[in-house]
Amino acid sequence: MRVIIIGGGASGVVAALKAKEKNNEVTILENNDQLLKKILLTGNGRCNYMNEDYNLSNYTSSDPSRIEQIINETNIWKARSFFDVLGVIPKVKNGYYYPFTNQASTIRDLLVSAVEEKDIEVFYNTHVDEITKKDDKFLIHTKDRDFYGDKVILATGSLAYPKTGCDGSGYKLLKEVGHTIVQPLPGLVQLVSDFPLSKKWSGVRCDVKLELMEDDECIAEEEGELQLTDYGLSGICIFNLSNLVSRGLFNKKKEIININFVPFIESLIIPWLERYSKKNQYKKVKKLLEGFLNKKVVPVILEYAKIPSNMNYDELDSEEKLRLSKYLTSFPIEITDTKGFDNSQIAIGGVRLNEINLDTMESNLVKGLYITGELLDINGKCGGYNLTTCWISGIIAGEAIGDMYDQN
Repeated sequence: MRVIIIGGGASGVVAALKAKEKNNEVTILENNDQLLKKILLTGNGRCNYMNEDYNLSNYTSSDPSRIEQIINETNIWKARSFFDVLGVIPKVKNGYYYPFTNQASTIRDLLVSAVEEKDIEVFYNTHVDEITKKDDKFLIHTKDRDFYGDKVILATGSLAYPKTGCDGSGYKLLKEVGHTIVQPLPGLVQLVSDFPLSKKWSGVRCDVKLELMEDDECIAEEEGELQLTDYGLSGICIFNLSNLVSRGLFNKKKEIININFVPFIESLIIPWLERYSKKNQYKKVKKLLEGFLNKKVVPVILEYAKIPSNMNYDELDSEEKLRLSKYLTSFPIEITDTKGFDNSQIAIGGVRLNEINLDTMESNLVKGLYITGELLDINGKCGGYNLTTCWISGIIAGEAIGDMYDQN
């Protein structure tokens, strides 16, 4: 059986390897001049390829009830077994799986070597313009030539990281055969704000707790390192909220992130400040705050709380103390945009899960067409979750193709 894989990224390569195990004739059509180009950028060049924690709360979809059909114990085991056989020795840090070499190139090189060892044919710099089907055969049109296949696995990736060759062409191909696409939007991305004092605290990194308020309702919380920038907010905790923010902004929702700059205070903030100030009663409020806040954050909080920096804490009246406690524990930043696909790690959205047989990744609309990876409407937080979806969907599709000598 001739199997054509459109896309030589994470899910495409894994699908190719699995389909080849079934004695099929496998060909990869890759838009770039190399396979797995995006892998080299993941995990800051270290490739965080899986995670220990696969709670479904780490994933989102427009059809959340179907997530468990992909992310489950059996499929996670298959993905881990795949990398064991491939020869990857993991280094696990805070639940994050990295290759022990701490180099993304290790994952890429092992996968590319496996493709070469299995004699899987790869055509580079090959962009697919159209897929047609006639008499149970697929015709794949490209600029230079046409390819014929019995089965097609579509693994073109999304719109994220366009510098790696991702152009969203898979969405177009899927629409042309009748599939519904949930609007692709930037995910795992920095957030933009019109906050007027951003430049004053730009460059600060601080440990915080965050609340995401959508139309005045708290819909998510995160905790971790926040990066304050001249354009808005960044950091892993922001990336993890950005999927929801991106969709909310698209739907014209009001998106506000409340920053708690003092997550270490477990009691009520005002009594805590009273006790802290008594231990430092000769310090001006500015110096008092600098005892636990970055120096660039303090003047911003004081300006918003309308408190002169040369006052002592015990000189503040009850309203001033209330305002100070508010901006320490719930400093609101309204988000107006994201940094776009050029900076996003993933694209949220994709082909609706109810249009795919998730046991095989085969299209419910076009028999013999399989859909994998970032084209699917399932998105994860930072931590290897999105790559895991790619590995799993590629494994499922490749295994589902079947043996060329065992077809009806």
